[in-house]
Amino acid sequence: MRAYDQAVDELVVVEVVATEAEAELLCSLLRNEGIRCTYRVSNYGAGAADGLAVGGPQEVMVRSEDLAAARELLEKR
Repeated sequence: MRAYDQAVDELVVVEVVATEAEAELLCSLLRNEGIRCTYRVSNYGAGAADGLAVGGPQEVMVRSEDLAAARELLEKR
């Protein structure tokens, strides 16, 4: 398995939010605590904006080993 595939397989969804701006805000909070984070359009957003990868709900994702710490941090917000 390629390194990229392994890295993607290690990502888990910690939160689903309504907008890209909200996803970026949560990732900022996580990054400030040393938790690497990314986000993507969720399956719920499929078809939004005529199929473009913009708009719609966003999945905030972290590495599986950071999941518990990320959940704890986000619960405090």
